[in-house]
Amino acid sequence: MSVIQIDSIYAPNDPVPTVPLRQTALVMCGNLLYMVEASANFLESSSYSKPGLRGAHVYLLPNILRLCGDLSPHSRILDIGCGNGSVALELASRGYSVVGIDLADAGIRIARQSCPAGRFEVLAADKNVLKSLGEEPFDLVYSAEVVEHLYDPRSFMAGCYAATKPQGRFICTTPYHGYWKNLVISLAGGWDKHANPLFDGGHIKLFSRKTLSVLMVEAGFEKLQFRGAGRYPYLWKSMVIGCTKP
Repeated sequence: MSVIQIDSIYAPNDPVPTVPLRQTALVMCGNLLYMVEASANFLESSSYSKPGLRGAHVYLLPNILRLCGDLSPHSRILDIGCGNGSVALELASRGYSVVGIDLADAGIRIARQSCPAGRFEVLAADKNVLKSLGEEPFDLVYSAEVVEHLYDPRSFMAGCYAATKPQGRFICTTPYHGYWKNLVISLAGGWDKHANPLFDGGHIKLFSRKTLSVLMVEAGFEKLQFRGAGRYPYLWKSMVIGCTKP
């Protein structure tokens, strides 16, 4: 892993760079490039100040459980982007062996405290994730509301594929975008709030069912299953797609 420190980021098109906006760093892990300072402030923010399900995880968990497939007792599960470990804790309480990875130290600290039966590491997901963890491929890999934050989702998906054992399951969730929802947001003038470019660490990729499916199929997954989650049909907050590694 290499880190490139950038002293400041300046306002775009400012002829004289006199207005630093924030301190940041670029972290290269394998082929993945992460902006980590959407870290000193964002990753260490109050988002991970306490344990428990929060935000989208409340309505995503039932859908994740439905798409897990026929897991046997003590199946091994990898949570990519585990945050505070709240979803991992729900799965560990069902008797599964859970490993979680995340780039947020604050989240990992809470996860280790609230789910002592699991293993949690500060680590990025790439094709070398199993080697970095010293683990064998997992029966189930899932990632909840992560891929929309990444510059290189293909490398991320390659890591998810590498971490899944043959005939194993992978589940990915991300905010849903489709014709009717996009139209409603446009008519309401809501894009500045929905995809706020001033939110450090916010969403930089807006996926539809089609584009997320293409990403998963390109990586090698098959037998995709789609579920909408949160709110009304076609105005879903998020989508959940489960698939199988051949």
